[in-house]
Amino acid sequence: MCSLVQKYNVAGPRYTSYPTVPYWDIPSFSGKQWETSVQKSFARTNGKEGISLYVHLPFCESMCTFCGCHKRITKRHEVELPYIQNLLKEWELYLNLFSEKPIIKELHLGGGTPTFFSPDNLKHLIHGLLGKAIMAEDHEFSFEGHPNNTTKAHLQALYDVGFRRVSYGVQDYNETVQKAIHRVQPFENVKRVTQWAKEIGYTSIGHDIIFGLPHQTMENVEATIQKTKELMPDRLAFYSYAHVPWLKGNGQRGYKDTDLPSGAEKRRQYENGKILLEEAGYTEIGMDHFALATDELYKAMKEGGLHRNFMGYTASKTQLMIGLGASSISDSWYGFAQNVKSLEEYQHLVKNNIIPIFRGHMLTMEDEIVRKHILNLMCHMETSWSTGEMLFENLPDVLDRLSEMRQDGLLEITEDQIKITEKGRPFVRNVCMAFDLRLHEKAPETRLFSMTV
Repeated sequence: MCSLVQKYNVAGPRYTSYPTVPYWDIPSFSGKQWETSVQKSFARTNGKEGISLYVHLPFCESMCTFCGCHKRITKRHEVELPYIQNLLKEWELYLNLFSEKPIIKELHLGGGTPTFFSPDNLKHLIHGLLGKAIMAEDHEFSFEGHPNNTTKAHLQALYDVGFRRVSYGVQDYNETVQKAIHRVQPFENVKRVTQWAKEIGYTSIGHDIIFGLPHQTMENVEATIQKTKELMPDRLAFYSYAHVPWLKGNGQRGYKDTDLPSGAEKRRQYENGKILLEEAGYTEIGMDHFALATDELYKAMKEGGLHRNFMGYTASKTQLMIGLGASSISDSWYGFAQNVKSLEEYQHLVKNNIIPIFRGHMLTMEDEIVRKHILNLMCHMETSWSTGEMLFENLPDVLDRLSEMRQDGLLEITEDQIKITEKGRPFVRNVCMAFDLRLHEKAPETRLFSMTV
């Protein structure tokens, strides 16, 4: 495995979308195109499957240096209500595009730190979003909670308005690692908020664990998983730290590259961690995710309903996903659009009745086909072109790029299908890169992505 890690450990996307953001055709994109694609998607799917909402709440009281998300560091909580008012105004701008009340199937609060906001303000936000919408009977509402500031009142308030899933960022329980990433939170804090969620009635509790962090050892990863087993969350994100200081500014420059585990050591941390998680009863779902057999993510995988978008893996597939808030990304299936990142610019555009996007991409027919193949690989570890609608002109070139991976036993290729083997699961991003026509058409001049392994 070590030699394969060395061979395939290259910079590559995580494929929460295709095309990936650096390869969007921004010059030919327009706000009018985006609005038309939203209307088209809504008309075709609202009554069938509903829509998804992602709400970005960017505020954090302190900087976590491992984080690659867009955030604003502040201790001034008077920013909460004005920001919520802007979110609700942006939602109104989208409501004006719809021909009927939207059915909300999925709603996720991400950040930043959603629990930076008070319980009452979060309820105010959700009531505002749902006031002119219909909550789907099988809705899935979730949020990201910080173990240090999530209160029982936060959990109860969001439960009362329909939330049943919460995820907590754990990262690692070792104090040296926590200090390096500026995220010090004792096990007792995680235990407390996990137990509160169970007592209140949350049906899916998730923990996020990261390997490959600065100063992190194999023993640290094993100790973190042993502590996690004491709490038995329903699902786990167990993923590789993405070290991209050239993109994320000073936050990730608080430690040296030599403080990070090597590629081979990171892979060993993952493989050993995976064994421990499987021994505890978790099943690997897609890439870097694990779930108990009772969790909806596991059931979705078994039933072939697993989906992946900018929010990661989800058991609820909707064609239309609207992102609200500064830096949020939306997906109409026919196109992508990202909001402006500056809070001040976001506020200015919304106040002037302008949907606050600043870049996007409209998918070509070829993009749509390749996207389906990459989604199949990321969610099901296989894809097929047995039907003509999944064929595209450059497929022979893709298969040629995969020939060496087949020789290495990472995948099996038949006349009309590719299946990633168990040995190949750690390299699913590399397999997807073979399908990434835009990546091969124009290799980046500078490094844009984290390492694949």
